[in-house]
Amino acid sequence: MSEYGQFCPVAKAMELLDERWTLLVVRELLSGSTRFNELRRGNPKMSPALLSKRLRTLERAGVVRRTVDAGRSRYTLTACGEELGAVVEALGTWGVRWIGAIADDDLDPRLLMWDMRRTVPVGAWPAGRTVVAFEFDAAVPDRHWWLCVAEGEADVCDQDPGFVVSATVRTRLRTLVEIWRGDRSWEQAVAAEAVTISGPTAITRNVPAWLGQMTLAAVARPERVNVD
Repeated sequence: MSEYGQFCPVAKAMELLDERWTLLVVRELLSGSTRFNELRRGNPKMSPALLSKRLRTLERAGVVRRTVDAGRSRYTLTACGEELGAVVEALGTWGVRWIGAIADDDLDPRLLMWDMRRTVPVGAWPAGRTVVAFEFDAAVPDRHWWLCVAEGEADVCDQDPGFVVSATVRTRLRTLVEIWRGDRSWEQAVAAEAVTISGPTAITRNVPAWLGQMTLAAVARPERVNVD
C-alpha cells in the first residue's frame, strides 16, 4: 500500500482504500457477492490475479473475512468492512449528482446485466419462469443477453438458455445504461423509440416496471447552468 506519511485519519484510511479496484471490490461485497466468481462478474475488467491480491490485502486489514465451505472460499465483510457501506453509498450519490459523463469505454454489457440481475424487483414478476431477451446494437461484442426470473431468483445468460422468451428489449447499450442509471426514464426512451419492447402487449407494457432502475437512479440531479 502507498503511504502518505500523515497522521490524518482520512490519509490513513486512504492508504488502504485508494488502491485501484479496492472500493469496487467492497461495493460488490456490500451488494451480496460472496464468491470469487461473483466478485469477478461485478468487476469484469479486473484480472483474477489482482482480485486475489486485493482480497488478501482487505483480509489482512480486517475488512474482509475469508472462510472455506465445502472446499470453496467465501468472502464476507467484517463489522469494520460493513461500516464502509455509508462511504460507498455517499460516493455513489456524489458520482450520480456531479459526474455525469459516460465514456464509450465505460459501457460494459456484462456489468450492466449483472447489476440488473441482483436488483430487479423479482417480486413484481409473474409466478413461474419469465425470460426477457436483450439485443444491443451491432457494435457491442456481447450483444445478446437473457434475463430469467423463476421462483423468486434472477439469473443472466449470454448464451440462449433455451427457454421461451416472454419479451425482447432492443436498444443501444448506452441507452439502457442511461436508463439504468436514471439519466433518462423508461417512458422517455420508449416514447422516443430509443427502446423497443416486442412481445404480447400484456407483457411488454410491464417490462419497464419489472426491470426498474438501479437504486442510485433515485438520487436527485442538480440543475447544471452553462456559463459562457
